[in-house]
Amino acid sequence: MDDHNQAQSKFNNISLSANFLLTLGFWLIAIASLVPMLLVLSVSLSDENAVVQHGYSLWPREFTTYAYEYLFKDYAKIFKGYGVSILVTIVGTMLSLLFTAMVAYPLSRKDFKWRNTFSFFIFFTMLFNGGLVPFYMTYSAAGLKNTLLALILPLLIAPFNVIVMRVFFTNTIPPALIESSIIDGAGEFRIFRSIILPLSLPVLATIGLFQTFAYWNDWFLSLIFISNDNLVNLQYLMYKVMREVEYLNSGVVDASRLGELQKNLPSQTVRMAMAIVGIGPIIFVYPFLQKYFIKGLTVGSVKG
Repeated sequence: MDDHNQAQSKFNNISLSANFLLTLGFWLIAIASLVPMLLVLSVSLSDENAVVQHGYSLWPREFTTYAYEYLFKDYAKIFKGYGVSILVTIVGTMLSLLFTAMVAYPLSRKDFKWRNTFSFFIFFTMLFNGGLVPFYMTYSAAGLKNTLLALILPLLIAPFNVIVMRVFFTNTIPPALIESSIIDGAGEFRIFRSIILPLSLPVLATIGLFQTFAYWNDWFLSLIFISNDNLVNLQYLMYKVMREVEYLNSGVVDASRLGELQKNLPSQTVRMAMAIVGIGPIIFVYPFLQKYFIKGLTVGSVKG
C-alpha cells in the first residue's frame, strides 16, 4: 500500500516549469473563451455603418448605444418579456427537477419490476417523435394555447435528463441506505424526500442548469402556441424584432416611407445587442451553479 501511495504521489508531482506552463496555458484558454463575448459586446456598442465598412473589432467603432435604444424603444414589452421568461424558467425548472427525479428514482431501483421496460420507452422517445402537427394538435385540443403551461409542459421531462439522473442514483445512492430506511419504517415518499433528494444536489444542479438553458432560450413554443402579447417570452420577442429589422432592410417597404429610419436602421449591431440582452441573466446565474454542475457531470457519468 505504501509503495502504491508513493508511486501515486510521485506521479502527481510536477515540476515548477511544467506547473507554470500549464497555468499559463489555462489562462490563455480562459482569456480566449472571453474573446467572443467581448466581440459581441463591442459590436453591439458600435455604429452600424462603421461595422459594415470596417468589420468587427474588439473595441467599439464609433461608440453608440443606438442598437440598445432600438431594442428598448418599447421597453414595456421587453420587461414584460423578461418577466414571462423568468417566471417560466423558474417554475419550469423547479417542476422539471421534481418530476425528473420522481421518474428516475424508481428506474434506478433494482427491485422495481418494470424498470427496464419503462427505461426502453423513455430512451425510445430520444430516437423518434410524433412530429410537429400531432404535437400542435395535442396541446391545442388540451386548451393550452395562450397559456404559460404551453411554455412549460413540453420541456418538463427530457429523456436525457432522466438517464443522467438514473445513472447518478444507481452509482451514488447505496442500496443499503434505502434498505435500512425501510427497516426503520420510512415510506417510499419519505425516503425520496428526506434521503434521495438531499443526497442528489450535484445532479439536481446539473439538470437544473440544463433545464434553465432550455426554458430561457426557447422561442419556438411561443411561436406556435402564443398569440397574446402579454404572454410572449423574451427570446421570441427578440426573434420578432430581428424579423422586423430584416423585413425593413429587405427593400419590400418603400424607402420613402421609412425616411431617416432606414438610413440608421441597425442590423449587425442589433443582433449582437439581442445576444447581450438575452444571455445576461444566464451569465449571472451560472457561476453560482458551476461547482455543482461539474461535480454532477463527473459523479453522474463515472461509476466508482
